Amino acid sequence: MGEFIHSDLGFRDSGDVVVVTLSGSAANVRLLDSFNFSQYQSGQQHHYFGGLAQQSPVRIPIPHSGIWHAVVDMQGLSGSVNAGFRVIPAEALRPLPPIQQSPVPSAASYTLQDVVDNAAALSPVDATADYDIFISHATEDKDAVARPLAAALDARGVTVWYDEFELRIGDSLRRKIDAGIAGSRFGLVVLSHAFFDKGWAQYELDGLVTRTVGGDQVLLPVWHEISKDEVGARSPSLADRVALKTSDYTIDEIADQIAEVVTDSRQPESDRALR
Repeated sequence: MGEFIHSDLGFRDSGDVVVVTLSGSAANVRLLDSFNFSQYQSGQQHHYFGGLAQQSPVRIPIPHSGIWHAVVDMQGLSGSVNAGFRVIPAEALRPLPPIQQSPVPSAASYTLQDVVDNAAALSPVDATADYDIFISHATEDKDAVARPLAAALDARGVTVWYDEFELRIGDSLRRKIDAGIAGSRFGLVVLSHAFFDKGWAQYELDGLVTRTVGGDQVLLPVWHEISKDEVGARSPSLADRVALKTSDYTIDEIADQIAEVVTDSRQPESDRALR
């Protein structure tokens, strides 16, 4: 067996989705259970899910619960490749009822591009970062906003740092968060009453604001069940920023606008896709 890139995914539930991000040449992406991974390692006949990948990311659903392995190799191919692996839990992919919206006069509406234009003057986007979006949120807002928004963005090809995608048992929370903040081009903050009461949320916000002021990142506020006056009472600098409100837009509408902005801000696709 030649060289290969391997990720032990551990026990995964049926319906979880493995996401493999590739850079470099076209490569073989294989999802194998424990028995077939052992067969693969020893060069024996084996069965797998996946195949030749010429675009990134590659998404492979887990067909049944158990221990799983993801492998990337160049068997029969030329060139070289780098790979990253993560798993989206099945529950994060289940659609949630849309957030109730309040009618908003067209004259008062704005898009995420307005948010970016407002922020970019102070913080130009770094197109070489590892993630497109870092999502900072309070646990209380996970079900209503953060989880469905992260899943919706991932489904639109946006690379997202979101705790349920990235954190594993034994990880250093602070180090993982620091790495996610440092490696993201946009910092999306779900501002709510619960957010302002959370120590870790404030830690994340401090890191995002520092990168924004330093010109390394664009800060994108999303207000959830909180008014401008209430935000201003907790953080006057955030109240001055243009923000999207979950009372004005559904999760899918917010995700569509974010995905459009992220796509427009990237380098030419030829610089990022597999050759």
